[in-house]
Amino acid sequence: MPSTEMGAFWDRRARENPFYFVDNRIDYRSPDVERFWADGERTVDAVLCALGTSVQAQDTVVEIGCGVGRLTRALARRARHVLAVDVSEEMIALAREHNHGLVNVTWLVGDGSSLSEVADASADACFSHVVFQHIPEPAITLGYVTEMGRICRPGGWAAFQVSNDPGIHRPRTGMAQRLAARLGWGPGGQDAPEWLGSAVALDDLREAAGRGGMHVETVVGEGTQFCLVLARR
Repeated sequence: MPSTEMGAFWDRRARENPFYFVDNRIDYRSPDVERFWADGERTVDAVLCALGTSVQAQDTVVEIGCGVGRLTRALARRARHVLAVDVSEEMIALAREHNHGLVNVTWLVGDGSSLSEVADASADACFSHVVFQHIPEPAITLGYVTEMGRICRPGGWAAFQVSNDPGIHRPRTGMAQRLAARLGWGPGGQDAPEWLGSAVALDDLREAAGRGGMHVETVVGEGTQFCLVLARR
């Protein structure tokens, strides 16, 4: 799946309803924006706690799939510097608009298949949550895992979520949902490959981490949609 297609898909979602498509637990037609931002802090806490790691005040952190910056805010409060990457130019534009006070964040439009915007061994940590599960091809996700190893300094780590449940990625929308989307009453793109995404196998993920000079240290939630992984350089 060419990265330009992923970028175009997420640009459309940014124009449609960026808050919902970053966190689809909220009400599509009446998103609670205050809760949206507050939940970012709780999400980062939950992921780091589950994996037994933490961001230090001197760290440079790379966030993959930052969207409008919901989790970026929480990471920026902990780290010295955050490089926030997203494949969607329009999501990045909204992130800058909604987070203009974050002076320690650099917003980057990624190419959708690598972290080429980030130098070798320049990060202390990488973070990504509910991003890789939407990538249409497992090989792209595995490429990102290898890339995280490239950009991490020795001793650095990557905390991220992937899906191990292939059933989650099958089309599930019915006629009523498709009609609601056409009328603007419900979310669009629900059967698109860029939304349905793909699952990855942990053995493949371990190999990809090894290619980047990392080893998988902790796995929480194996076999589920919300499989958390900690890999270390």
